[in-house]
Amino acid sequence: MSLREYRQKRGWTQQQLADRTPGVTRGRIAAWETGARDLGDASFNVVLKLADALKISNPRKLLEADKPKENTSDS
Repeated sequence: MSLREYRQKRGWTQQQLADRTPGVTRGRIAAWETGARDLGDASFNVVLKLADALKISNPRKLLEADKPKENTSDS
């Protein structure tokens, strides 16, 4: 699940997530969700804060969700 999907699952706006995540702005969340910025480039501390706010037990789920899927087909 992507950051956007986790946020929407909670029924929150980007601003509500930002309000629950110290040091993170709505603009940064928007940039991560649109792909303008890579969540993998954020500090692990920020990822931990996001995971805590979203009640995600394993913060790596956020990082892995935003990675592009590898093409495993033999074309």
